[in-house]
Amino acid sequence: MIVAFEIIFGFCFLIAGAELLVRGSTRFALAVGISPLVVGLTVVAFGTSAPEFAVSMKASLAGQADIALGNAVGSNIFNVLLILGVSALIVPLSISRQLVRLDVPVMIGVSVLMWILAANGNLSRIEGLFFVAAIVSYTTVLILLGRRSADAAGQQTVPAKRSEPGHSYKRLTIALLILGGLGLLVLGARLLVDGSVALARLLKVGELIIGLTIVAAGTSLPEVATSIVASIRGERDIAVGNVVGSNIFNILCVLGASAAASKTGITVTTQALKFDIPVMTAAAVACLPVFFTGSRISRGEGVLFLGYYAAYIVYLIRLAKTPADVENFGRILWWYVIPLTAIVLIISVVFSLRAGRQKTTIT
Repeated sequence: MIVAFEIIFGFCFLIAGAELLVRGSTRFALAVGISPLVVGLTVVAFGTSAPEFAVSMKASLAGQADIALGNAVGSNIFNVLLILGVSALIVPLSISRQLVRLDVPVMIGVSVLMWILAANGNLSRIEGLFFVAAIVSYTTVLILLGRRSADAAGQQTVPAKRSEPGHSYKRLTIALLILGGLGLLVLGARLLVDGSVALARLLKVGELIIGLTIVAAGTSLPEVATSIVASIRGERDIAVGNVVGSNIFNILCVLGASAAASKTGITVTTQALKFDIPVMTAAAVACLPVFFTGSRISRGEGVLFLGYYAAYIVYLIRLAKTPADVENFGRILWWYVIPLTAIVLIISVVFSLRAGRQKTTIT
């Protein structure tokens, strides 16, 4: 009975928290004169990534480098393939030009940079500090760009409003919505994970399956709830910005701070170098052509993302249960699935470019 209550209340808190966070973030964007996309990339993304930050920092300080690394890398894969996939199934997601020109390339760049720096088997403290400095710089640039865009569009933040009656009340309301939403998201995620783990044990599901599925996805539940609710409410910039911003935050801040907090940095396993980090990077790279084609994520592309996440989970389960059979699965993935996907994406880009040229010619 307690397990059922944990799962039910966990879902309720997640939905309520996501609703409050999206409402508060939308009002915050209007109040300070920046776009919902910038809020999604910063306030929402960083807030929903708080569980990843807490877990990785604790693991790093405890000397559990594999957990610190796996949590961040696994969350990034989960964010792109599952969250964007589910959100696109609900409603096709429109993509802003800023995401295609700046934020997605940054996500790809930091993913590749992390792969390069981790190639020697370690993310050092100095590299971690560099990542932390990079997230501060990136956030500053986003805020400046957001304010400039608002000013260019005539959406100026008038200082006189601060003296208007009720302005302090409005600011307090926005702060309570955002903080309350984040608090409910964290609480809901914890209850849902605890309840799901307990239920899985009652059903005699192995610890391995629990760890690879429920617990691994647990820290990303705030992102799931927020992006889905944002999609339903029509706040597509927040839905997509949340995912892209969370991925950048996970690498630069979560991994960066975790590496900086440890005297020896974070040790990177051979398995992570050979498969998990490349998959994370490939998922980031796949976003650019998908976002570029029509400036939207279609339902078909959402299904493609979900299919890849399912394949990734199957790979993890097979790796843990029967390591000897995994090589064949890996060959199929690297030599057939990924190349075919690349071909499909290239064809989509070509057709998109041709369609764009034809529209330009007609007009």
